[in-house]
Amino acid sequence: MSKNAREQAVLAAVRERREQVNDAIDEELPPKRPERLYEASRYLLEAGGKRLRPAMLLLVAEALSDVDADEADYRSFPDLTGSTVDVMAAAVSIEVIQSFTLIHDDIMDDDDLRRGVPAVHREYDTETAILAGDTLYSKAFEIMLETEAPAGRGMGAMRTLAETCTHICEGQALDVEFETRTDVVPEEYMEMVELKTAVLYAAAASLPAILLGADDDTVEALRQYGLKAGQAFQIHDDVLDLTVPSDQLGKQRGSDLVENKKTVVTLHASDQGVDVANLLETDDPEEVTEREIERAVGELEAVGSIEYARDLADDLVAEAKGHLDVLPENDARRRLEQVADYLVERGH
Repeated sequence: MSKNAREQAVLAAVRERREQVNDAIDEELPPKRPERLYEASRYLLEAGGKRLRPAMLLLVAEALSDVDADEADYRSFPDLTGSTVDVMAAAVSIEVIQSFTLIHDDIMDDDDLRRGVPAVHREYDTETAILAGDTLYSKAFEIMLETEAPAGRGMGAMRTLAETCTHICEGQALDVEFETRTDVVPEEYMEMVELKTAVLYAAAASLPAILLGADDDTVEALRQYGLKAGQAFQIHDDVLDLTVPSDQLGKQRGSDLVENKKTVVTLHASDQGVDVANLLETDDPEEVTEREIERAVGELEAVGSIEYARDLADDLVAEAKGHLDVLPENDARRRLEQVADYLVERGH
């Protein structure tokens, strides 16, 4: 299958599930008082997003139970013991956590745009944005309680969600710390990416296995699939930040350089002798020009740093797909392989 055909197949599969996820978000997070708080909480959820993580969760559930998407009732989904589980609740919970992290991340980075619209703290205010993120965080656990899984599995899912949120905060703390350090090594960066970004993909892939009653080896293999795919996603995101125009990216191009964020690209470039800290003439986001970004990217390309990052992401995707051997051969498994490929082939 060609790259274009694979991308179209993935987008179609994600779109099919996204519509159901969107409907479920409306059910689980309806507007209510205080109106401004819930408007801000729903703001990014309503602004769009591909819903890759909840789609991944639903695909894993389909693959494990060997259920065709056309016949799937995610609210009453067959587990591996003959009972049923609400896997849609878990999918919504994952997407709500994702939105919570984006709101707080934008506040910390003082970013103006997200998904092509003003960031929540720009559209509302910082205080409301913080409360909106906190509300989503707590709501995610409320929603996860609605899976109706047996007590042991439900507790396992809650533990996974809690550990995931802790790891995300640890990863964000490392990301902030790295901005003031000049001695960050690639191994530390990969640890940060695992904690900040990849663990949510790992949760999306492993939660259905936990809820549906799969064995520990299957749960761990699917966690590794999500973890490696998530690391690849973030590395590709680092590349996109440098190579995609702002209007397509949904935020300022080159923001990682402006904010002095460490990435695989910049760490590799530093090893090649590039003075990354001084690639831009200014660290003021309002003064950085597209031409200046183009020049900086040219230097990074000249020393092979962007190609290095792309190759690393490809290797991680290959590793991720290898962990899908625990699943039955079916259409959902093939879609999960294509999703992993899409994570490093997408244009934004």
